[in-house]
Amino acid sequence: VQTCALPIYLSKKLTSVALTLLVSTTLFAGCSNVKTENKTTNTKETKASVYKRTENVSSVDAKKLLEEGNTRFVENKALDDDISKDKLKDLAINGQKPFAVIVSCSDSRVPPQNIFDQGLGDLFEIRNAGNVIDDITLGSIEYGVEHANAPLIVVLGHENCGAIKAAVDGGKSSNNISAILDKIKPSFDKVKGSTTNKNEIYEKCADENIKNTISAIKSSPEIKKLEKEKKVTVIGAKYHIETGKVTFDDQK
Repeated sequence: VQTCALPIYLSKKLTSVALTLLVSTTLFAGCSNVKTENKTTNTKETKASVYKRTENVSSVDAKKLLEEGNTRFVENKALDDDISKDKLKDLAINGQKPFAVIVSCSDSRVPPQNIFDQGLGDLFEIRNAGNVIDDITLGSIEYGVEHANAPLIVVLGHENCGAIKAAVDGGKSSNNISAILDKIKPSFDKVKGSTTNKNEIYEKCADENIKNTISAIKSSPEIKKLEKEKKVTVIGAKYHIETGKVTFDDQK
């Protein structure tokens, strides 16, 4: 009896081991599949793979690209940028083809390439405190549309602008900073007295400053000519610091 029991015991033992191996294999296979799926799910498309830039993109299309990019930024769904050697080589050999000129404040919280979720070569950015216009800034804008062929110019102001606050509050400044504030003061003159709320005055001044900057850009004979030929459009926009949202002048 004992001799017959041994094969039966071994048979049961082997069956148990086989079942254990089968379960383990299945579990590991499942884990492997999960990792693969996660890797696939987390892979982002690059900006270059989503948008194919052309030299003939319209101002309407350009604005749409900015709106879509800002939506991704607000929703924390920014695409991976293409900073590969191939991309850098392409820009070096074929040059830049920006679809928009962005005139914005130098504020470190307002980087146009980030808030519009664009990549290398997409935006021609001109930044200074208060997004104001002088001869050098205007010359840079003209270059962006005449030579880089961007069909859209966006004057991008923002909430809580330090330059705006300095112009409204007054006080002593260096000659160079005063040159900036002097550009903003006409905007303040238009809105002062409209409310007793200081924060509202700041934002109204910022909005008016965007309009004044647009007017200064449109006063350029070169820009006037391009506007008349329907080759360029000038619009305003405002960045909201807390939400990350950009509202364009036709959305206010």
